[in-house]
Order: sequence, then structure tokens, then C-alpha cells
Amino acid sequence: MGTPQTEPWWSRAVFYQIYPRSFADSNGDGVGDLDGVLSRLDYLDLLGIDAIWLNPVTVSPMADHGYDVADPRDVDPLFGGQAALERLIAAAHLRGIKVTMDLVPNHTSSAHPWFQAALAAGPGTAPRERYIFRDGRGSDGSEPPNNWVSVFGGPAWTRVTEPDGKPGQWYLHLFDGEQPDLNWDNPEVFDDFEKTLRFWLERGVDGFRIDVAHGMAKPPGLPDMEHLDNRLLRAKDEDPRFDNPNVHAIHRDIRTVIDEYPGAVTIGEVWVYDNARWAEYLRADELHLGFNFRLVQAHFDAADIRDAIENSLAAAAIENATPTWTLANHDVDREVTRYGGGDIGLDRARAMAMVMLALPGPAFVYNGQELGLPNVELPDEVLQDPTWERSGHTERGRDGCRVPIPWNGETPPFGFSASEDTWLPMPRDWAELTVEKQLTDNGSTLMFFRRALELRREHMAFAGTEIEWLAAPRHALLFQRGDLVCALNAGRRPIALPDAELLLVSKPLVDGKLPPNAAAWLV
Repeated sequence: MGTPQTEPWWSRAVFYQIYPRSFADSNGDGVGDLDGVLSRLDYLDLLGIDAIWLNPVTVSPMADHGYDVADPRDVDPLFGGQAALERLIAAAHLRGIKVTMDLVPNHTSSAHPWFQAALAAGPGTAPRERYIFRDGRGSDGSEPPNNWVSVFGGPAWTRVTEPDGKPGQWYLHLFDGEQPDLNWDNPEVFDDFEKTLRFWLERGVDGFRIDVAHGMAKPPGLPDMEHLDNRLLRAKDEDPRFDNPNVHAIHRDIRTVIDEYPGAVTIGEVWVYDNARWAEYLRADELHLGFNFRLVQAHFDAADIRDAIENSLAAAAIENATPTWTLANHDVDREVTRYGGGDIGLDRARAMAMVMLALPGPAFVYNGQELGLPNVELPDEVLQDPTWERSGHTERGRDGCRVPIPWNGETPPFGFSASEDTWLPMPRDWAELTVEKQLTDNGSTLMFFRRALELRREHMAFAGTEIEWLAAPRHALLFQRGDLVCALNAGRRPIALPDAELLLVSKPLVDGKLPPNAAAWLV
């Protein structure tokens, strides 16, 4: 008989996504940092998470808050430098918490030494072959090489001034102009990325979330787009900028390196809507996990939620992959706001958290989600997301979901920083949402999350790997996973629950029934 296979640590983990500049500031400059994260590890341990996912902390001019990487193998001084990350990894591991990092393979910063060398070298040189430089169209080359638009708004091409001082070639940037796309057809690009993977793995990092994992490979000839939709995260599958077949060879090469480090995990940001094409990223020799964003995009509607769950499960099943679940991240409005705002939005957010945590596979919680934070309506003058400027002030961008975390006290900055001048302003009405206040209130969203994560981790009912849909009233959902039953009431009237032991409810029962905008776990 063979040795039984133990399931990998990540197969049912709860990952806690930390946006470092908004989590905790240790040095009073108004920007969160890694020693700030270190100082709050006891809180994360108390919350009951299994792993941290850090948004980018590598060296960057911060045009896109770290997703414009100037040195992928060093930590930016803003976040405390390399030593701070090493301290965090060691301390997290002592608590049994894994640490995963964001990596950005699609592009670099325009401040990266490679790009600076490309600008200085001129057309037709080896340094330019590391990026996607093209001659312009028109008799004088003054028109972009194709009609591609940037995800952040405006054209995806910028023309450079050549070393002789004359207008010259154009370079591709699917995001900001300070984020030139790499040319993954050039073997130097993967060779350097492999060095980055090994650098961090050998320093104890437990894996990576791979940014724009459906990007990197570009189609031959760079054909024009048929549908010029540059709105953030709304690209469709026919978009030539993304999901080109050669991207899978890149992921196979990455996996070959990762497999040399037992236990390491790769998690792809895969904005691909066709299930069969999405599943290709989860083949046995590519990514371990991939974000399927259907649940994030579902409205608070029973049919829509069920469809998102069924779709995600079906997509993962194509390659016998592990489904992955999330309701929030640094790129989308917070779910309290998405689901209607105020008390209704919060009730629905808590209910949806129970639905997500009842599903098989790992779950990702975004910092502040456990506090029930809403999006913040920020004044125009403080907006920093490049989307705001590049869209001509038509898209406000993602700053509203990135406001720093309130820890304690009655006024901003609520213990986040010693400085009141935080990188994004904090609303005064968050005084009731601080960690300090919620830890002393058994009915708070934070205490609700603690209990939910404890049950998910320790109760045997959560061992099942498949779900079965049960008959449910209109506007409600009922599914079973092993011995666990999850009920969601997305309607307007209370509904009767199955005759079983109640484990947890997101909102108190009304005459023994589950009220609207609520969920329950039963065994």
C-alpha cells in the first residue's frame, strides 16, 4: 500500500490579505510598514488566520503603490527594508502563520535599471528587447503601434525621446505609464524572475500571489482591440491584451522552480471568465490556486450567489483543482458598501462571510473585512490611485477600500499611526469600528469573525470537500457540506431553518426563524 497523501497546508487555509501601507505604522510617518504588521501578529493569531498575503513591499517609486517594482529582490525602506521582512517572517512562523508575498511579473517600474538602460540604449538594442518597444504608425511614427488602451485609462503606449533628443519608439504599458510591460519572449526575463522566486523562497517566504497571472504573454503582431474598454478589472475574454496561450508555458516554468521548495504555493490573479480557459491555469503543472472572482462580482441575490458558487466549483473541477474564495481585496469596493451600505450592507456582508467560509477550499479575508469596514468617500484632492488621473477623473479608483485600519481610541488616526497625517485620511465615524471597541463587544463583527474562523478550523463538520444544494425557499440558499448545512436568507421575510443544531448565525433569529440578510450554520 502506498503512503496516504496529506493535504497541503493551503488547501483549506484562511489567508489574511494585508495592504501594508494601511495596516499599522510603526515609525510615525503616516504609512503602514512591516514592523507595524509584526506588532499586530498577536491580533492576527487571536483572529485565527493561517497565512498572511502581503501586497507588494519591494523597492518602488510607488506610482501604483508598489506594483511598479524597481528592485524585486529588496524591500523598500518605506516598509522597513529587508531586515523588517525577515523579522516578520520569523515571528509569524513562530506562531504557525505562513507568509506569502505579491510578485509582479507582467511589468516593472520605469525606474528599474533595465528600463533606464533600455531608454539610454536606443532602438534595436539588447536592453530594449527586455520590454515591448515598437515603432509608431504613420509616416513620422507619431501614432501608437496599435489601439490598445491602459487598464488605468488612456492609451497603453508612451512615446520616448531617443538618446539623440528626437521623438522615437513607443513602449507598451497595460497599466500606468510608469509600469512598462516586460517582453516574456526574451529568456532574460524569466531568468531574472527565477532569481526573484529563489531569493524570497530561500528567505522563508511560503509562496506568492502572482499579479496579473493571465498577462505576461502578448499575441503575435499585437493586433488591435475590437472593444476599447479600459475600465479597471472589466476586461472580457476576447481582449487581446490578456490570456494569450503562451502564458501557460511561463506558468509551467514558474512551477518547475516552486516545486523545488516543498510546501510553497502559487496563487494567481486570473481575470478570465470562460471556465475552461480559467481552469487551464490550474493544471497540475501550473498554479496551485487561482482567484475566481465570480463571488466578488455577485449581487446579494440568491440566484446570482448560487450561480457564482456553482460556476467557481465547476471551473475548479475541470482540472481537479482546489476552489478558492474571496469577497474583498484591494481592487474592489468593500462588500459592506457593495451590498447596500449602512446596517443592511453590514448584515449582508456578515451573511456572505458565512457563505464563503462554509465552502470547501481556502478563503481570503481582506484587512478590515473582519471589522465590517465600509468604503470611504474621499475628497478628490487626496485620491492617489493612478486610475483617477489616467481616466480623466471619470473613475475614482481604489483608494476608498484602502483607508488605514482603526485600532483604538476615539479620533483619527485611531492607533494606526502616531501621526494624524496618514497617507489616506481616516473618517471620524470609525470610532465605533476600532479593534479595541469590537474586542469588548460580543456582538461585534470582529467577534463574529473570530467565532466563525474558530468553528471553521476546529469543527469536524467543515471536513467535507463537496457541496450539495438542498431545497430552499425563494430568495434563499441552502447547501450541505459533509455534516454542515449553510442557510442564507437573501429575501425580505424570515425563513424556517432545518431541524438541526444551530452552530452560528450572522444575526439573531426571529421567533426561531432566520431573518432577512442573514446566514446560519447548522449540524
